[in-house]
Amino acid sequence: MKTLLGLILTLGCLNVFAQKDDKAETLLAEVSNKTKTYSSFKADFTYSMDNKTAKIHETKTGTLLVSGQKYKVSIAGQEVFCDGEKVWTYIGESNEVQINEMDTRKEAITPTNILTSYNANYQSRMIQDNDAADPNLQAVELIPFTQGNFEKVIVIIDTKLKQIKSFKLFDKSGNVFTYKVTRFQTDVPVKNSDFIFNEANYKGIEVIDMR
Repeated sequence: MKTLLGLILTLGCLNVFAQKDDKAETLLAEVSNKTKTYSSFKADFTYSMDNKTAKIHETKTGTLLVSGQKYKVSIAGQEVFCDGEKVWTYIGESNEVQINEMDTRKEAITPTNILTSYNANYQSRMIQDNDAADPNLQAVELIPFTQGNFEKVIVIIDTKLKQIKSFKLFDKSGNVFTYKVTRFQTDVPVKNSDFIFNEANYKGIEVIDMR
């Protein structure tokens, strides 16, 4: 995949059959419902990619800003803007931006959906009732219903705040992608221009319209 940001925006997974876990589904529903009450939110996070076999370890930091279906993600010289209709993916290293239509399918994975659509798209089960260092933290394993490159996701939830603290994506190549929230702000001031890519701010940029 060309950009790190694509890992946040697209997922595919292993098709498995498992028994329903009421406790996990209830917890995820509480997180989803709480997230939907925010008019907007901003999350600072760390990203890491690990592959023990290949001896790979990469760590970067990023920021996510969300308001409804609009979002902006910034990480390691790459940015994704979405105004609810179009998606701009800017790659700083090559000074290019790719333009796509927003995927409006219900099963599409976006920063909004990944925080609010667990029960609709994943089989879930509790795998850890509490963390030794913080009794408020619980872990849920998610197995998406649609087969693809990713096998599972493990989400760490703060049960007191009803917020995501981290999640790990496991793919079929042995890669583990970890996102940890280091700061979470709700109902932050936003404006429409925050979610629109302005080509005028990038001298000599190459525009690739993929619509």
